[in-house]
Parts: sequence; structure tokens; C-alpha cells
Amino acid sequence: MSFFDLLAESLPLLLQGLVLTLELAGLSLAIAMVLGVLAALMGLSKNPVLRFINSAFVAIIRCSPLLVQTFFIYFGVTGALGIRMSAFTAGVIALSLNAGGYLSEIFRGGIQAVDRGQTEAARSLGLSARQTTWRIILPQAIRICLPSVVNQWCITIKDTSIICVIGLAELTRMGQQIIARTYRSFEVWLMVFVLYFVVIYAITVISRMVERKVSLDG
Repeated sequence: MSFFDLLAESLPLLLQGLVLTLELAGLSLAIAMVLGVLAALMGLSKNPVLRFINSAFVAIIRCSPLLVQTFFIYFGVTGALGIRMSAFTAGVIALSLNAGGYLSEIFRGGIQAVDRGQTEAARSLGLSARQTTWRIILPQAIRICLPSVVNQWCITIKDTSIICVIGLAELTRMGQQIIARTYRSFEVWLMVFVLYFVVIYAITVISRMVERKVSLDG
């Protein structure tokens, strides 16, 4: 079988895996963004209990591999609670918690980088603490930490490949299945590499365009 025959046979399956990869990453990142913002606000709270919860959450995420987190959720939690969970659901939970932990620190740094005078000005205009946070501080913090957030998005997309260990037929798993059938590892992994590269490079280019536009608008 020539390379082009292999490409014609494999590409539809790899694209199917890529779609699942993007669905997994997209849903996980959407949840992680919300989780990251909430965790960052908890970490900056004056309430010591909320700060402790945030510190414990971030420490657990940072001090354990994503692979172990995935196994713990898919095999450990389900076994302990006696529930059934699909590989996709387990993957979303693992990726969301993992990315959320890192985004929490990114957002916390962005919030702390906002000039304190912004808060004082907002309060002097009669805005409440909540209104000041959501309308004044967070928009500026997100602008500040946008490059780091996009970098975490790219990392999470690449981390979806780890979810193949629990049987989810995303892009990497599809590549493994094709290799098991064709024994053409070099060519198949080259296709997988190119697909990951195209997606992540496109996100990087778009994010740079957005950063330039935000800088000009600012």
C-alpha cells in the first residue's frame, strides 16, 4: 500500500478522532475557564476557608500527573462510588480540573496585576465590590493574562492525547488503532502530528491577532 493509499484510508478516521479531540478540549476548557476564575477569586478572598480550598485544589492539581488524575477519576472514583462513567465524561472532568487548577493561578496573577487605583476609582463611583470585580477588574485581568491563557488552551488540547489510555477514540487513539491494523507507524504518526500541529498553530495565530487587536483597542 502506497502512502497516498494509506492517507486516503486513514484520514477519515483520523479526522473523526480529531473532531472528538476538539469536542473534548472545547468542553473541558469552557468548564476550566469558569472553574479557574472562581478558584482565583477564592484564592484572593479574605475568607481563610476559601483561600485554603483554593490552595489545596491548586496543590493537588500541580503535584499529581494528569494521567494519574484520569485513572483516579475513571477507575478510582467510579469503583469507590459504584457508578458507571463514560470515558468521555471522565476525560472532561480530568481535563477541566487539571486546566482549571493552572488557569486559577494565571487569573490570580492577572487580577493582582491590575492597578489598585482601578478598584478605588470604581468604588468611588458607587460600584459594589462584586460589580467592581466583574465589570472592571476581571476584563482587565483577562487582557493581561491572555497569552498565558491561550498557552494553557494549547497544552490542554495536547493533553487530550492522554485520555486515550482509558479507551476514548480521540485522535491519538485512532492513530494507534490504524497502526495496529496497518503496521505503518511512521506514516500514521506523521499524519497525527500534522493534524495536531495545524490545529494548535491555527489557535496560536488567531490568538496573536486577537492580542494585537486588544493592544490597539487598549
